[in-house]
Amino acid sequence: MLTIAIIGLLLVLLFMGLPLVFAIGTSSMVYFFFADINLALLTQRMTASVNSFLILAIPFFFLAGELMNACKLTDRIIALAKALVGHIHGGLAQVNIFASLIFSGMSGSPTADTTALGSVLIPAMKKEGYPGPFSAAVTVASSMVGPMIPPSVALVIYGTLANVSIGRLLLAGILPGFVIIGTQMLFTYFYARKRNFPRYERATMPELATAIKGGGPAIMFPVIIVAGILFGIFSPTEAAAVAVLYGLLLSLFYRNVKLADIWGAIQNTALGSARILSIIAVASAFSWIMVREQVPMAIANGISTISENPVIALFVIVAMLLGVGLLMVASSAEIVLTPILVPVILQFGIDPVHFGVLLVFSLIIGGATPPVGVLMFIAQDIAKISHGQMVKAMLPFYIPLFTAVVLLVLFPEISLFLPNLVFGN
Repeated sequence: MLTIAIIGLLLVLLFMGLPLVFAIGTSSMVYFFFADINLALLTQRMTASVNSFLILAIPFFFLAGELMNACKLTDRIIALAKALVGHIHGGLAQVNIFASLIFSGMSGSPTADTTALGSVLIPAMKKEGYPGPFSAAVTVASSMVGPMIPPSVALVIYGTLANVSIGRLLLAGILPGFVIIGTQMLFTYFYARKRNFPRYERATMPELATAIKGGGPAIMFPVIIVAGILFGIFSPTEAAAVAVLYGLLLSLFYRNVKLADIWGAIQNTALGSARILSIIAVASAFSWIMVREQVPMAIANGISTISENPVIALFVIVAMLLGVGLLMVASSAEIVLTPILVPVILQFGIDPVHFGVLLVFSLIIGGATPPVGVLMFIAQDIAKISHGQMVKAMLPFYIPLFTAVVLLVLFPEISLFLPNLVFGN
């Protein structure tokens, strides 16, 4: 009864608009009080959860992404994408999608992807005759790849909370990222042919070489991280620090980053890290409560009544995650749900690395769905269209998004191939 009351209190506080950290913290304190547990244990759970060497990767990756964005590589990334895929049906729409794949290796954030690429490509697509709603929708859908390609703060957070290898997770997101982009490019190819959207002439070898030279530094960003972990040169946390150093060196090379930009990047990193780490701290205490009250066991038993097949169980959990993503911001939902759901999937024999990729991707789709749909609001503002137009334009793009989800559920090898190849089964 107390468990139901605490979960109900948390939901009420969230719907009242209380920030997540205070909603979880208040609910946890109420539980400790009525369960007659010493509050010192609450603070111990909170501090222990963030007192970790691995968790240092979060502020480092935040700062690395901020520095790369400060280098203003957006135009170079678009030029590279145009040279590589601009000749495919749908031209600039294909460029938009492929540019998201490259940009995700810099920021790891769908919000940054939608804002940075959308502000350039949405007006450019409208100018070339693409409908505004379609331009906004393709920008939002392609940004879903953001948390998949290293550096991925979302996967680092999951690994920290689930006690799963960060190195395995960062490798696990790469092939799913290509699946997400591939399904969208294929969908856009047929959609563009039907609508007779324009495309560019195939780039010549000199044009391709120039584009690679300009956009190469952006591609090298995730390559350095993955290669370093792959060859055992540094740990994921050390990789994050190396990424910061690379961002600083790049800013010196391009000479387009001022001291004020670096200071702004540090401030944004401090605020973002403080927000995430404070939520992780209180969520750790809340997850301890859920485990103590055997909530994961109850969820597992509930799913078992539907089916004991791991694939069916995974589809049920993913459906639940998609529903949660409609109502909660992905990062917040991930921190709350990871400690609760990981014991559940382990009971069904589901690999936690595979599940981490699915959890992050399923929740992030919520950013492209109403009513929360933060990414939709960003894109529709850039495109200067109504919310109704934005929602209608997004509907076709749920086909490739959900296709990618189904493929990742049915074929765990997509997520596990690279981690198993490098680290062993």
